[in-house]
Amino acid sequence: MSQTSHAETRINPDFGAIRKVLIVDDSRLQRRILAASLKKWGFEVLEADSGEDAIAICSEDPPDLVLSDWVMPGMSGLEFCQAFRAMGTDRYSYFILLTSKSEKQEVARGLDAGADDFLIKPLEADELRARIAAGARILVMQRELSEKNRLIESALAELRVAHDAIDKDLMQARKIQESLVPELRRTFGKSQVSLLLKPCGHIGGDLVGMFSPGVNRLGFYSIDVSGHGITSAMMTARLGGYLSSSHFDQNVAMERRFNKFYALLPPEEVAALLNSRLVADTGIEEYFTMVYAIIDLRNGHLKMVQAGHPHPLLLRQDGRAEFLGEGGLPIGLLPEAQFQQTETYLQTGDKLLLYSDGFTECRLTDGSLLDEDGLRDMAIDCATDAKVGSEFLDDMFWRLTQAMSPKGAMDDDVSAVFFEYNGP
Repeated sequence: MSQTSHAETRINPDFGAIRKVLIVDDSRLQRRILAASLKKWGFEVLEADSGEDAIAICSEDPPDLVLSDWVMPGMSGLEFCQAFRAMGTDRYSYFILLTSKSEKQEVARGLDAGADDFLIKPLEADELRARIAAGARILVMQRELSEKNRLIESALAELRVAHDAIDKDLMQARKIQESLVPELRRTFGKSQVSLLLKPCGHIGGDLVGMFSPGVNRLGFYSIDVSGHGITSAMMTARLGGYLSSSHFDQNVAMERRFNKFYALLPPEEVAALLNSRLVADTGIEEYFTMVYAIIDLRNGHLKMVQAGHPHPLLLRQDGRAEFLGEGGLPIGLLPEAQFQQTETYLQTGDKLLLYSDGFTECRLTDGSLLDEDGLRDMAIDCATDAKVGSEFLDDMFWRLTQAMSPKGAMDDDVSAVFFEYNGP
């Protein structure tokens, strides 16, 4: 085995990706003939007289191109090719087998072993030069691809770090958003309110809540902020402060009277106040829909404002079902928007369902939407099964996920408030 120094002749531009060539042949004469041409073309030439010696050279100084005889004592060129490919170096090397074999079956064996090309002995200088030039072009493309893959992998690693950080922040944001709804069920005398809040992602733009400033006085709401994601979730956090269930002095739906107690403001006034605050905030493009209701538990007198939100569903104790409200404008769209109040009386055993459009605009397996009729039928079925409280809402949500297409794939937040009036 021997090695030659760098050639003095400048590398031909056609061979830009190939600078170092390893010749493997047990014939010293064949090596000298090949080396003479290669050095004349400007390559650095390495020589090995066996496959074993060639493996030793490649492990220390991998070449760009290997020219290996097929038939050699000991390790054949085919076996050397297999061993060379098994080394798994970072840089790809072009491998040409030199052989007197021209049968298709033998060529296939060589390709399976990892060879890139074949040259039939005796070699022609012009053909060798052309094959090397072709190999150089392939190496250029391969190394460009490898570099691009390296850059992509590096970028993906950075993205994974960023994604993990964002995911961690979103998980914390979800905990904060969940804290806005500390109770999912609460009783008020004989009546009770149950809440459902299911964001389609880590965080969502729906908000539900309830508060009671005193005995027999109760307020509850369902809100859906426009859009999705972080911006909507930040808006729900703000609204949660405006309608706080624990800090009445910050709750815009209440006013303190005689420095003794808090009273619930009429729903249409609350909607107008929220609208003026949102419109006054420059830079905020979001708006939200809402149903906000207050009830006197002594007589079932319900007052409600509907601001662009889906119509609440009233399930009467006698089995009748009706939608309430006149629609109305969302909050935050127009500075002088007017909001109308709806009033009705609930009888003992009546139930009121507030819900977001995540229910009615759910895409079903047949391509249609659930819509109001589907929601009413679903609610009646759940009520018929004697479902109450949180069990009713859980059953509603389960039925929705089973009906949606694809099953369980939510593309919008789903939320609801279920109020059950059981008399004074």
